[in-house]
Amino acid sequence: MGFTGFPDEAFVFYEGLEADNSKTYFTRHKHFYDDAVRAPMIALTDALAGEFGEAQLFRPYRDVRFSKDKSPYKTHQGAFVDLTPGIGLYVQLDASGLYTAGGVYTQASDQVARYRAAVDEDISGKPLEKIVDELRAAGYTIDGDRLKTRPRGIPEDHPRLDLLRHRSLYAGRRFDPEPWIHTPEVLTRVRETWHAYAPLLTWLTTHVRSSDHPHR
Repeated sequence: MGFTGFPDEAFVFYEGLEADNSKTYFTRHKHFYDDAVRAPMIALTDALAGEFGEAQLFRPYRDVRFSKDKSPYKTHQGAFVDLTPGIGLYVQLDASGLYTAGGVYTQASDQVARYRAAVDEDISGKPLEKIVDELRAAGYTIDGDRLKTRPRGIPEDHPRLDLLRHRSLYAGRRFDPEPWIHTPEVLTRVRETWHAYAPLLTWLTTHVRSSDHPHR
C-alpha cells in the first residue's frame, strides 16, 4: 500500500507520550505507534527511495546510559537517508508536525577541521555563504552545533565568522499539522525541501566528506 498521509492518531500518540513517557503508556498504545507512525513513515520513505535513496528509520527507544534524562522513549519518529556517512537527508514526525532537514548533524574532529578550512578559503567559503543565504531567504532555518566564541586563530572581522563557529551544519523546515499532513501531499512537501537542500549537501560531501574518527 502506498503512502496516504499521517493520521490524527500519530499526533495524539505523541501528545500522550510527551505527557507520560513511560513503558506503561508506550506498551498500551504501541498499536498506534505501529499503525499511525511507523507504517506511514516506512511508506513515505519507500515512495521517495527511488529518487533519494533508502532511508533508515530510527528506533523509538532512547539511549539513556549517559543521559540525566532517563525518559525511555523518543517523542518523535525520524528517518535518515545517508548520502555520505553522516551527511544526508532527514524527515521527522512529532506532536507539533513534520520537520525535514539536510546536512550534517554531528562531525568528528577531522571533519570539523576540513569544514573550517573550506569556509575560511574564499574559493570554497563564498559559495557556502551564498547557499546558506539563499536557503534562509527561501524560509529555511540554518542550525547546527556552534561555538559561542570564535574558533582559535580566526580574526574577529572574518567575513564568514558565523559559519566558522559551526561544528555541524544543516538546514531545516518545520510544517505545522495542517490538514494536508493527512494526505499524500506530504510527499510533495518532503520532496521539495529535500531538493532545496541539494546544494548544501553537495558542498558538504565535497569539502567535508566522511570520517573514520569517533563522532563527538
